Amino acid sequence: MIFLLLKLTRPIQWVKNGVVLAPLIFAGQFADTTQVELALAAVGLFCLLSSGVYIFNDIVDRQGDRQHPLKKNRPIASGKISVTTAAALAFILFAGAMTAAFMIRLEFGLIAVLFVVVNLLYSMWLKHIVILDVMSISASFVIRAYAGAIIIDVPASKWMIISTLLLALFLALGKRRHELVILDENATKHRRSLINYSPYLLDQLIGVVTASVVVSYMLYTFSDEVAARVGTQWLFITNPFVIYGIFRYLYLIHKEDKGGDPTRLLFSDKPTLINVILWIVTVTIVLTQS
Repeated sequence: MIFLLLKLTRPIQWVKNGVVLAPLIFAGQFADTTQVELALAAVGLFCLLSSGVYIFNDIVDRQGDRQHPLKKNRPIASGKISVTTAAALAFILFAGAMTAAFMIRLEFGLIAVLFVVVNLLYSMWLKHIVILDVMSISASFVIRAYAGAIIIDVPASKWMIISTLLLALFLALGKRRHELVILDENATKHRRSLINYSPYLLDQLIGVVTASVVVSYMLYTFSDEVAARVGTQWLFITNPFVIYGIFRYLYLIHKEDKGGDPTRLLFSDKPTLINVILWIVTVTIVLTQS
C-alpha cells in the first residue's frame, strides 16, 4: 500500500519543480545559505502541491486513463487505490503544503494557492479546450518560476519568465503530438481536446514555439540588463546546450515516437540527460566566476 501511495504522488515528476530554483541561480544567490534554504523549502512544498494535483487529476481522469496503454496501470485507473483514499491523501498534501507556504511568507502562500487553482481548473475544464490546455500547463511553470523569485525576494526576470513560458509550451505541444499519434483512434477517448488537434496543426505550432524558445533564450543571454544583474556577459556560451536540447527533443518526437512524458524522457534518454547536466554545470561555472 505504501508503495502504491508513493507511486500515486509521481515523485519522478518532482523534477519539474526545479524551475523554482531558476531565480536563485540566475540572481547569483546560490552562495547565500539562507536564500538556498528558502529556495529548497519552496521546491519541497511545490513537490507536495504538485503531487496533490496529480492525484486529483488521476481521480478526474481515471476513466480516460484506462484507454491509455501506459496510464491504465496507474493506481487509481487500475483500481488498486480507491478514490476515497486518493482524495484523502490529496487533501492532506494540499492542506499541509499551503499552511507551510503561508507561514513562510504571505505572498508565497498566495502564489501557492494560485498554482493549485490553475491546476485544478486544468484538470476539471481547461484541458478539454484546444490551445488553452497547453497554455494552462505553461502557466503552471511560470507560476513556479514566480514562486522561486518571491520566496527569496528578488525581481522575476521578464526574460526568464518568457523563456519558461515558451519552453513549457514547446514540451506541452510535443506531448500532445505524441498522444495523438500513439493512441490513434483512441486518442479522443483519452483526452477530448485531441479531437481538435491534428499532427499537421501541432507541427505548425511546435515550429513557431521552437524558434521562439531559441530566440528568447539567446536574447536573454545576450541582454545587457541580465549581464548587469548576474555580473557576467558569458551566459551566451550556454546557448549550444539549449539548441541541442530542443533539436534532440524534436528528433525524439518525430523519429522515435517519444515525448509523451518529457520528465521520464529526461532520465531515459542519455544524450538529453548529459546535455542538461552540462548546461547546469556551465551555468554554475559562469555565474560563480562573475
